[in-house]
Amino acid sequence: MPDLKKILSATRPLTLSGTPTGFLPWMLADLARAGGTAVFVAPDEAAMRAIASTAPFFAPELDILSYPAWDCLPYDRASPTLRVMSERLATLHALQTKSEKPRLIVTTVNAATQRTLTPFRIRQLVARLAPGERIGLDKLSTLLQANGYVRVDTVNDSGEFAVRGGLVDLFPSGAEQALRLDFFGDEIESVRTFSPEDQRTTGRVDGFVLLPASEALLDEESIKRFRTRYREKFGATATGDPLYQAISDGRRLAGMEHWLPLFEERLQTLFDHLPDEAVLVRDSATGGAGEQRFEAIADYQENRVRAESAAPGSYRPLATDTLYLSPDEWAKALDHGPVHIATPFHEPESATVLDFNVDGPRDFAPERAAGSNVYEAVVAHLAKAQKSGRKPILASYSNGARERLSGLLGDHGLKAARNADSWQQALGAADKGVALIVLPLDHGFTTPDVAVLTEQDMLGDRLVRRSKRRKNTDAFLQELATLSPGDLVVHIEHGIGRYEGLTQIPVQKAPHDCVALSYAGGDKLYVPVENLEVLTRYGAGEEGATLDRLGGEAWQRRKSRMKERIREIAGELIATAAKRATRPAEVAEPDHGGYPAFVDRFPYEETDDQDRAINDVLEDLAAGRPMDRLIVGDVGFGKTEVALRAAFVAAMAGMQVAVVCPTTLLARQHHRNFLERFQGFPIEIGRLSRLVPAAEAKAVKEGITEGKIDVVIGTHAILAKESTSSASASSSSTRSSASASRTRNG
Repeated sequence: MPDLKKILSATRPLTLSGTPTGFLPWMLADLARAGGTAVFVAPDEAAMRAIASTAPFFAPELDILSYPAWDCLPYDRASPTLRVMSERLATLHALQTKSEKPRLIVTTVNAATQRTLTPFRIRQLVARLAPGERIGLDKLSTLLQANGYVRVDTVNDSGEFAVRGGLVDLFPSGAEQALRLDFFGDEIESVRTFSPEDQRTTGRVDGFVLLPASEALLDEESIKRFRTRYREKFGATATGDPLYQAISDGRRLAGMEHWLPLFEERLQTLFDHLPDEAVLVRDSATGGAGEQRFEAIADYQENRVRAESAAPGSYRPLATDTLYLSPDEWAKALDHGPVHIATPFHEPESATVLDFNVDGPRDFAPERAAGSNVYEAVVAHLAKAQKSGRKPILASYSNGARERLSGLLGDHGLKAARNADSWQQALGAADKGVALIVLPLDHGFTTPDVAVLTEQDMLGDRLVRRSKRRKNTDAFLQELATLSPGDLVVHIEHGIGRYEGLTQIPVQKAPHDCVALSYAGGDKLYVPVENLEVLTRYGAGEEGATLDRLGGEAWQRRKSRMKERIREIAGELIATAAKRATRPAEVAEPDHGGYPAFVDRFPYEETDDQDRAINDVLEDLAAGRPMDRLIVGDVGFGKTEVALRAAFVAAMAGMQVAVVCPTTLLARQHHRNFLERFQGFPIEIGRLSRLVPAAEAKAVKEGITEGKIDVVIGTHAILAKESTSSASASSSSTRSSASASRTRNG
């Protein structure tokens, strides 16, 4: 790797050639370590998030700050989500203080080309609250609403707060946990953390920093400034506009952030928040991304101007350079930074070019196209890399994928593969073999000393990729017919919303059918009818259900929590299955003399499914291991016959059989059927239920204990402790009148 001091001391932009995408996290981590602060400008948010998630693997001590762009279009009627604005403001606040750890700031072209609050304004808006501080509940509520917080009944997302008597629940902007402030009069008595999922307290804190939840503030000065500038720009007739009226009343309106320049004395960019020693790097793709961004801004603004001329007062757009940088300003910012360019292509070294001599990964596309064995080719490539003095490292997306990849390559001759949990461990493990790491890189890289391959490099895709869940759209269209406006539905990505009905919206001057949904805060979502597979009807009772917020984190947290619970249940089921698989059971096989005679008493011809179910059950009984099989079928389709034959085989093998029924009526019917079918065989049958006389029930229980009763039929009374004390093995069959027969032995 070249001497990084040349980059740190450069006074004009350099081209960092030979730096493929997969190598960037390592390079940026080293730059942050060497210079204290590194900044990376990505072409889009996906590339930004990829760097943020992978760079800590190369330098665990890194402090990663993400500065995303607004997740709405320029000149939109929608506001950026609270989550995005919270993340932006948290990063700007963190940049006001010097970090003791190396710091990497990741952002995008869209975010870097947009103006935001000044460093002075950020410091001015920060407040620290702690136990012992005095602030009235009304004053705090007014302060929070002015700073962009949304008052709700129950706090779920960042940027929300709720007041309940002397308690204030608050999810501060940029904070990882929600807080509960307990007031005694006007004094904060305690500050506790709590979980938004179940609203339970989880701990205490000594205090916290309160950041704004929005970049557009509604304090008294900001409102006054907005009113004056709005009239100056658009004239006295503009005072009737809904936006002007809402801001004048101190009410937030969707999309108001797009008039941010009217709220603030002046605005600056992310570059003005960065420390002087920061080293800035941008992806070579940011050139094209920047051009597209400026074209989009101009296009959206022109469309708004054109629409405003046709319908005055509908939307009065500001000039593009008030909220966004112009192309000339962007070019000057890149040159003044200086902002170095990272490119995967090699260029001859010069005063402005520094070549890292890093190539992309080995491409196995020819093997895949020819239908050759890719795994053999990978093993051969790893051996070749070792012979050339490179340390081979394989990166997988998850622990499970790493295990599967290790097994597949091991089957094709890979030896001495070792797992590593850090970059330093990987380099050490690769000295004596192949290192296997978990790192969500899309593509690897090849340096003179290291060769990194990813799943996507080898297989052309991830080893395991989630399949998109598709649902029968026709089925949901039928379900839509039963929905009424106001009913709750669930969107797979956005959570619980309220169904408002089918509506048409114009798309490229043509009407398009959409399902209209409303969410917390008045947000609207229109789902095209061809994408109805993302919607399901809300299955629980609607009473007490709360709407989710578009762009909020509450729904994602609930999904994550449920997935974790499902994993726990799956683990318990696997453990139970493993115990059952290793536990021996008595073998029960059909009696070649009596079983055919018993079968002949069945007056009907077995259906194919019934015959298959009977054979499966008999195979289970003869396998010598515990059985747990569920037979499902509609009423009258012959489940009882399956249970009768299983009971006969088990009883003739010396086992005791319990047939558990959900109702006394069904128990009586089964008892009668069993007596008829077992007549003439040396099988003693008893019954237990609340309708059985006490004397008979006592005799049956004693018979079970003494082993004299071979088959007992009844309700849950069979499961009473005094009825199940036999030392013999048992086989039970339960049947509901709805659709199931269950057999179990051991």
